[in-house]
Amino acid sequence: MHSQVADLIETLIHDEHSPESINKAISELTPDDVALALESIPLAQRRQAWANIKQANRLDILVEMRGESRQLLLKELDDTEIETLFTDVDAEDLLEITDSLPDRLVDIALKQMDNKQREYYQQGIIYDDDIVGRWIDHELLIASQSIRVSEALRLLKKNTPDYTDMVYLVNRTGRWVGCVKFDRLFKAQGHEPIFSLIDEECSFIRSDTELIKAAEQLERSSLSALPVVDENQILLGRFHAGLAMETWRLENEAQQMSTAGLNEESDLFAPVKRSAATRGIWLGINLLTAFLASAFIGLFEATLQQVVALAVLMPVVASMGGIAGSQTLTLIVRGLALGQITRSNLKSLLSKELKVGGLNGILWAIVIGVVTLWWFESPMLGAVIGLAIIVNILMAALSGVLIPVLLDKLRIDPALSGSVILTTVTDIAGFVAFLGLGTLLLL
Repeated sequence: MHSQVADLIETLIHDEHSPESINKAISELTPDDVALALESIPLAQRRQAWANIKQANRLDILVEMRGESRQLLLKELDDTEIETLFTDVDAEDLLEITDSLPDRLVDIALKQMDNKQREYYQQGIIYDDDIVGRWIDHELLIASQSIRVSEALRLLKKNTPDYTDMVYLVNRTGRWVGCVKFDRLFKAQGHEPIFSLIDEECSFIRSDTELIKAAEQLERSSLSALPVVDENQILLGRFHAGLAMETWRLENEAQQMSTAGLNEESDLFAPVKRSAATRGIWLGINLLTAFLASAFIGLFEATLQQVVALAVLMPVVASMGGIAGSQTLTLIVRGLALGQITRSNLKSLLSKELKVGGLNGILWAIVIGVVTLWWFESPMLGAVIGLAIIVNILMAALSGVLIPVLLDKLRIDPALSGSVILTTVTDIAGFVAFLGLGTLLLL
């Protein structure tokens, strides 16, 4: 599939005046692949390519685009084009893109909807974008708890949505009362009441549940979908495996981008000023931490002037601590995301990581000490850097566990902020240990 996307990018760039070749290439790809290709070309060519895409394909592609890419494209369209674009928009698509639309465009889209879709939109918009109530799928098999098996089987013949392996039962007020799996339904007699086939183990998801937790609950259920109900047990829709997979994918992408201080909605070809401003914030934070580390180095200026070899070896100490810390940090961030780390096991986990750090610290201290002895012909210098490596790797292990846990308690994303703080701590600890020991043992 990656090769097909690459081929489409080539087509969009070089065949920008050929609607036939563009739409032929698009017809062989999914909307999210086309969106990815559009986001991979400069803005001017993207606008030309968009003009050559068939109207019937545009909305699906727009929904799959990143928020910033969508905004940049919509800015180029006039109201007539936008009204045409939103002719067939449904509630789920509008909820997907509403955060990247100005209120004026949302109003245009709502006017194009029928009453049922508008009702679905109003139900979903009250939830934040990380809550399952916003992303409910309304295509599901619903039946009254009072019907018989024969009537339920006729319902199956009419329409069976994707990710469907059960019928959801409701009472006369629309409250969810249970679900009946297909395998039990097919084995039952036609005259049997469907209520007698309810699966007692079938669970539901509350509409105010976080998306990640909903995906985890669905995974544990071994079902392809679970019903979503509100606080009054009214059946609102369902959360299925397709939505769960999308949730995991977006969560993974968000974590990857956040480690660099970027947003997963960022556009590859966003305007230079906007991109520079976004990245500049994190460059400024990094600069402050670098000055802090430099200030600690400055405390040992006299030592550095007398033992120049210390300055040559300082990067070795800092890099070893940084790498060791990032390994621990990554492990702990994953554990926090999966709910594996609690107050009960934190002490044991910290002890284990310190033991790992100590073992690696001793091993690599010996290696680096021997190399330093051979390089500078100074046994004492080798001992200094060896001890500094042990201290820094132990500090890296300690910080790699405690920093993300503390940030999580403060409701700050440890994947976003943890690496910046960790690097500062290990740099300062390494420099102070190395230069402090050098001052004591070499002067």
